Formats: sequence, structure tokens, C-alpha cells
Amino acid sequence: MSVARTMFAPVGGPLLTRPVKALAALFAIGAAIVLYRFVFGIGSVSALTDAYPWGPWKVLSVIVFSAFASGGYAVALLVFVLNRRTCHSLARAAILTSALGYTAAVVTLGIDIGRPWNFWRLIIVTGWNLHSVLLEVAVCISTYVVFLWLEMAKPFLEVWSRSDAGPLQRLARAATPILDRALPWIVAMAIVLPSMHQSSLGSLMLLAGPRLHPYWQTPMVPLLFLLSCWLLGYAFVMMTALLSSLAWGRRLEIAPLAVLGRITAWIIFAFLAVRAGDLAARGQIVVVPFTGYSVLCLTECGLLLWAGLMMQRTDRAPRPRQLFISACAVLVGGGLYRLDTSLIGFMPGAEYHYFPSAPELLVTLGFTSLAVLGYIVIVKRFPILALESR
Repeated sequence: MSVARTMFAPVGGPLLTRPVKALAALFAIGAAIVLYRFVFGIGSVSALTDAYPWGPWKVLSVIVFSAFASGGYAVALLVFVLNRRTCHSLARAAILTSALGYTAAVVTLGIDIGRPWNFWRLIIVTGWNLHSVLLEVAVCISTYVVFLWLEMAKPFLEVWSRSDAGPLQRLARAATPILDRALPWIVAMAIVLPSMHQSSLGSLMLLAGPRLHPYWQTPMVPLLFLLSCWLLGYAFVMMTALLSSLAWGRRLEIAPLAVLGRITAWIIFAFLAVRAGDLAARGQIVVVPFTGYSVLCLTECGLLLWAGLMMQRTDRAPRPRQLFISACAVLVGGGLYRLDTSLIGFMPGAEYHYFPSAPELLVTLGFTSLAVLGYIVIVKRFPILALESR
């Protein structure tokens, strides 16, 4: 399939459907809690303590969901660096999920920060702690969001260039050639930045030292976080493509999904090889008697291994159902690994306990709903999803 022959088109249809209204209602609830948080303080809605300073706004939104939203980065590696043109039809949808997911993550991170009005200090270079891993994560994620939306500008400009609104049309026609010339540099930055901050999210966990359980506390955690963001990103792209085809009755191109499945399988095997080798080298191989932590470790590895074996079989006769189930298994297993590393495996002391409060979970659900809502609206009005290849 030639890249030049990949055609994209909006889905069309009404916007105010029942799912859209339900998603908007969930976001409204989350936004109301956020307003309450800024009036009465974070302690009024959160169960966070000095022992557990990270909750779902950081762990789920930034550490887990940002890996789900790495599909744009992972597919860009295939299409623009490794020249896997078969996957080009998935690129726009993958980049859109990344842009929406990362934007939601950055916003929820601002809600979690104790003094979000000091965010401007991140922009001013003077006074930076250049030895801080968290600084690198904050700068890279914030900058990456900008480059993601620059990558997404092309379909917006395509629609605006045909718009009856004069200012939008003039803007689109003036910006398109500039964007075309800058696109290689934009794509390059959109690959470098997530490579840095996804591995650095793992490096943050090294700071926990002995307070992180030995199953997950390892010098290999930056590499494991980088590998996990690739396999989670590819799995999320596969799941999104399959659900979009089902929801809007569009023709499913199984060939690029089968290629993505086989690539994901090899990344899973690499991840598990590093994970098993690291556990063995540190004397942490899980053996009986089982504990809660060992069950979690075996569950995440078992789900990934099963999914990898399923995806490797897509060479023979790829089936949408098989791809969907295996992609879901990857998301659960890989997401559990990141959740275990950043929250469940954290051990500040036997006297400390934490479970997210209802408002914390509702805010996370609300901004996740906003990202899904944004995806539905944009694919209905802009050329994101591919038509049948010619």
C-alpha cells in the first residue's frame, strides 16, 4: 500500500448522541469536583497523605494512561522511521488518541499539584534543578503535547482550507506549506520526547529505594517502562481501530492490525525476557508459597505472555475477535505492571494505607470521558479514519 494512496474521511453523523451526552455528564461531574478542589483545597477531595502522595491523578492518568496514549509515538516509529507503510492508515487515529490522552494527563496533573499557579516556573529556565528526573518528565511531557497537536494539524487544515469561513480558509492555506516543510522536524521531536519521558517515568521509581517491593524495584525499570509503553501503545491503537470499525460500520483493514499484532508480540517477548532475567539475576523469581505481590507479578506476566502467543498466531488467519481479546489482555497486563510499580508495590510502612477516594476516581473518570468525547467529535468532523486503501 502506498502512503500517497491512503485516503482519510470524517465519519459524519450527529454529534449529540446518547454516548456523547453520557460522556459529557461524566466530565461535568469531574469538572465540578475540580472546582471544589481549587476552592477548598486538595485535602477536601483526596485521600492522599504524606506517605502516599501519588494517587490516580498521577498514577492512572500520567503513568498508566499516558502509556495507553503512546500509540501515536509507537506508530510514528513504524511509519516514519522504519518505513512500515502498511500501518500508515492507522497513523492519524493513533496520533489523535495520543494528543487527547496526553492533554488530559497534563490537565489532571495540574489538578494534583499543590500549587498549580507556580507552573510558570517550569517555563522559565532560570533556577531549574538539572539533576531532577521529575523536571525532565515535566518538560518533555508538556512539550510533547505541543508537538502532538502540531502533528494533528494536517487534517484540521484540510477541512478548513475548504471552509466557507474566510479567515479559517486563509489560515489553512497559509499554514499548510509551512507545516509540510516543518513536519519531518515535528515528527522527529515527537519521537525523541516520549522516548525520554517514558523511560524517565520508570527512573522516578528508583527514588523510592527499598520502599518499592523488590519485584518491581530494579535498575532495569527505565527500560521496562519504555518497552511497556510500546506494547501498550500498539495494543491501544488496535483496540481503538477495532471499536471504531464496529461503532461506525466502517470497513476494517485487518492487514495493518495483523502487522501491529505481530510487532506487539515480539515487544512483549522482549519485555518478558528482560523482566524474567532481571528477577532471576536479583534472586526474586516468584516461587511458592504465593503472596499477594507474587500473584500480581505472575498475573501481569501471564496475561502478557498469553497475549503475545495469541498475537504471534495472526500470521496464519488474523481474526478481529482474536486481535481484540489479545489487545485487551495486553492493556490489562501491561497496565497492571505500571500500576504495581508506581502504587500497589509501594510500601511506605505497615501503618500506612491508601485507597483512592470517590472524588479522585470521579475526576479521573471525568477527564478520561473528555478524551473519549474529543475523539468521537473529531473523527466525526475531520478526516482521521482511513477509507479503503487503493
